[in-house]
Amino acid sequence: MTHPLLHRRNFLMAGTAALAAPALPFTSRADPSRLDALMARATVINGNMLPAFETNPEDEAFGHQLRATGLTAVKYSLGGSGGGFEAAVDHVGWVSNEITRHAAHYLPVLQVSDIARAKASGRIGIIYAFETATMFEGDIERIPFFHRLGVRSMQLSYNGSSPWASGVMVPDETAGLSESGYRAVNTMNAVGVTIDASHSNDRSTLDIIAESNRPVMLSHAGCKGVHDHPRNRSDAALRAIADQGGVVGLYELAYLTPSLEQQTLADYMRHLLYALDLCGTEHVGIGSDALMLEFDTSPASMEDWNASIVERREAGVAAPGEGPPPFVTGLNGPQRMRRIAEELLTHGYSETVVEKVLGGNFLRVFGDSW
Repeated sequence: MTHPLLHRRNFLMAGTAALAAPALPFTSRADPSRLDALMARATVINGNMLPAFETNPEDEAFGHQLRATGLTAVKYSLGGSGGGFEAAVDHVGWVSNEITRHAAHYLPVLQVSDIARAKASGRIGIIYAFETATMFEGDIERIPFFHRLGVRSMQLSYNGSSPWASGVMVPDETAGLSESGYRAVNTMNAVGVTIDASHSNDRSTLDIIAESNRPVMLSHAGCKGVHDHPRNRSDAALRAIADQGGVVGLYELAYLTPSLEQQTLADYMRHLLYALDLCGTEHVGIGSDALMLEFDTSPASMEDWNASIVERREAGVAAPGEGPPPFVTGLNGPQRMRRIAEELLTHGYSETVVEKVLGGNFLRVFGDSW
């Protein structure tokens, strides 16, 4: 069951329509009981992820896989990478209906207390978000309109330019925030949404941070200091986010390495550890930009995925190096958050720090910005 919105996530949504294949067995190098206890008490928030909507929400195996994620909440990007106003409204409505249909597993997050409610009820909170500005069509009044529809995180541009800001594919020496972009930042602050600069170039990002009176986040990004790519963020941008009290979520995308091969867990940890060292343990999280369950790597699925990449290139919204599907080898499955927790413990981080990275830092930023 998918929503007919034409963007890269349309393919990924289709991948969640059928029950994901069983994930690879999880072998822990840390004390399993210690990990169990940590995951049980932690507020686990993924900063960018696609939830799974099953044809039969009551399917016992489906429920088991959702519980295996350990997730408390996820931020879910709606409206595509270039969809207009009507398509975004329709998409929000479709997702709201799906959440209602899956009420035993999900609930919408409209305020911070809903995240605690999700944790207490054993469900997963869904935080509505936009990662482009095309649905606003330059109209600032649509910011409070979409906030009333439940959208709690917004961006001012995608990879290219918008009426408000410049994206990562626009050189940093060109324009940052426009005059109306500054007004958009102030409006987002006023209505209570978290501003996300994941797709903004450095100049726009720094302008947004300077103007915003609430913490700004990079919900899904990588570190340019590990691999120089337009979608990975500079040390200056990462430090600015941290200095302003925001959070950076590390993604599982092809931009982690210069190779077009599937990224490894070691590749992912290089970025995560770099961000922790640069930004501090109060300002780093996980923003996988991946499926909640498991990406299907069968030949038929990969053929569809590759076609979606061609579509993005032809539409002019793709970043260089798009190709490998969005997952890290070793993290492709429901237990990715637990696996990352294990890696952090293995690297000597305390359980307190691990809880912050698993979701505590996102929770704080949402509390400070909503």
